[in-house]
Amino acid sequence: MKNHILKGISFVFHPLIMPLLGVLFYFSKTPRFIPEPVRNAKIFSIVILTIILPILLFFLLKTINKVNSIYLRSTRERLIPLFINCVIVLLILLRVLPSNEIFELYYFFLGILCSTLACFFMAVFKVKASIHMIAASGFFMFAVALGIHYQININGTIALMMIVLGAIATSRLHLKAHTNQELIIGMLTGLFPQLLCMNYWL
Repeated sequence: MKNHILKGISFVFHPLIMPLLGVLFYFSKTPRFIPEPVRNAKIFSIVILTIILPILLFFLLKTINKVNSIYLRSTRERLIPLFINCVIVLLILLRVLPSNEIFELYYFFLGILCSTLACFFMAVFKVKASIHMIAASGFFMFAVALGIHYQININGTIALMMIVLGAIATSRLHLKAHTNQELIIGMLTGLFPQLLCMNYWL
């Protein structure tokens, strides 16, 4: 039972959903007026590009034996998916969330791009970082920044995300997917780019 719960945590909080959670959190908290059709169009585009497209590409890569599982356990397996993800995020920055429209989300995805590039280069040099922790800690830092930026109380979100981060780390350790060091590297790789990007919009 415990094993199934921890596997479920890794699945529910998969890195693919974190960019969408960041977008949804932003739209739920921002006091700026953004027309509903614009919001819906942005959300729809993010779902297509960050969830549906990567899943389809994963099955393609699996068919041609470039990856074995969705968890990308080896650094070699990670190279092509991470490179593809960098291209997708760059496309989002150029076409979906340019800096002159919603600058907070632009810098959120710029941070995601930096984290993904860092993870890619680490994989090139056979260094493995937890992508789960990269994605979750990046979202956590963005949520904290939004709370500061808009001067709103997000203590509940912060507490919940700390629990989620702990649950993800426990899950990855229990499933022997990562070591403590890989989890820490992942968390820092997710946090620091968001911290750096905060200087440009906070």
